Amino acid sequence: MSAPESIMAALAAYISGACERALPAEVIEKTKHHVLDTLAAIVSGSRLAPAEPVIRYVESLGGTQEALVCGTSTVTTAVNAAMANAMLAHADETDDSHLTSRSHLGCGVVPAALAMGEREGSSGARLLRAVTLGYDIGARVCHALGTDQLYAAGHSTHTFAPTFGAAATAGALAGLSARQCRWLLSYTAQQTSGINCWQRDQNHMEKAFDFGGMAGRNGVTAATMVQAGFTGVDDVFSGPRNFLFAFSPEPQPERFVEGLGERYEIMHTNIKKWSVGSPVQAVLDSLQALIVEPGLGAEDVESVVVRMSDRESHVVEGSGMPNVNVHHLAALMIVDGTVTFAAAHDASRVEDSAVQAMRARIELRPDPDLPRRQPVVILKSRDGKTREHATRAVRGTPDNPMSRKEVEHKARELTAPILGGERTDALIAAIWDLENFGDVSELRAWLTA
Repeated sequence: MSAPESIMAALAAYISGACERALPAEVIEKTKHHVLDTLAAIVSGSRLAPAEPVIRYVESLGGTQEALVCGTSTVTTAVNAAMANAMLAHADETDDSHLTSRSHLGCGVVPAALAMGEREGSSGARLLRAVTLGYDIGARVCHALGTDQLYAAGHSTHTFAPTFGAAATAGALAGLSARQCRWLLSYTAQQTSGINCWQRDQNHMEKAFDFGGMAGRNGVTAATMVQAGFTGVDDVFSGPRNFLFAFSPEPQPERFVEGLGERYEIMHTNIKKWSVGSPVQAVLDSLQALIVEPGLGAEDVESVVVRMSDRESHVVEGSGMPNVNVHHLAALMIVDGTVTFAAAHDASRVEDSAVQAMRARIELRPDPDLPRRQPVVILKSRDGKTREHATRAVRGTPDNPMSRKEVEHKARELTAPILGGERTDALIAAIWDLENFGDVSELRAWLTA
């Protein structure tokens, strides 16, 4: 076989056999963290702005009852449930993120796994393996294309990666053969799109679709089409006018399979401690460190300077979304001493006089010399002291991971107001025991509201 043919053969075989392949214990544990974290994002998202139209939309479509739209009592087709749940997962900035693929993998992969798992009556063990696979394949697509050059050309890495991740996940749970997985990847490639103008979406509506909904829908669509008998191109990654040719001037196709079965991308994926935009995570970690230990209150703070990479400062400066706006979130941290999910999503806090007064004392300075996600925060207190903090490893990142207890705490904060305390506790316990579930449809009992 030629080198490109070898890559496709290895990739298709890996996807096809994923649900039968055992995983290391630490990978299973980390995957459970991301399943719980994403389900919590979906449930909390079911009460945010994008939820009403997407739920109303999928209800209007009808169809075979295969999978639940979490946080509701709506049961619809797997394709529609995957789209709805994926939009809810990224209805705000709560879901996980993967740095080197510049994407949010969980909001596409986990909804696809849940929808396809319900449709197929999959076991919990198979679902966990399929979710891990989705992170592996989704991330490697951007690696092979070149994440930075793909993004710079205006293509949305935030859509490319989760779309392929969702497709691989759904295809594995559908029980597709290696030959069928070739067609799965071809149908996925034909549906892959996304442009970076999502940055101009002030309502987080199209962004929820671009990051999650389109990925979940298209991935499950590709899997179910091939499962139904659709055939396609055997290798969409090589030959005349292929996928790589269309999207990358300098592709590295070998990265599709590099480290498969050895390097698990879910181990390199962030879980957010704070339910806010990724570039603000380190700012909040640093501010908390600067005010908590010395016991500073808002009245003690004279000024704050946030130096941030100019490659991401524009995303969080002046954003109309409260949970993305760095000035607003930094002010909340200083005024409240923390940033809860409720506070970050409370639009009325933008008009809060104490928050507004603090915002006026905060300056954002774009810095071309700083790496992404490594801002420096300088706080000057009224006693004349200047304190500086740089968070090199944000809490929840691979170098500073959240504990099971912290993931539980976040999930409970997001889901208990909607599901109630008792069902939230039952859901958390179920996820920790997921590998022993015979049918993931049993999760419906705790995800229906």
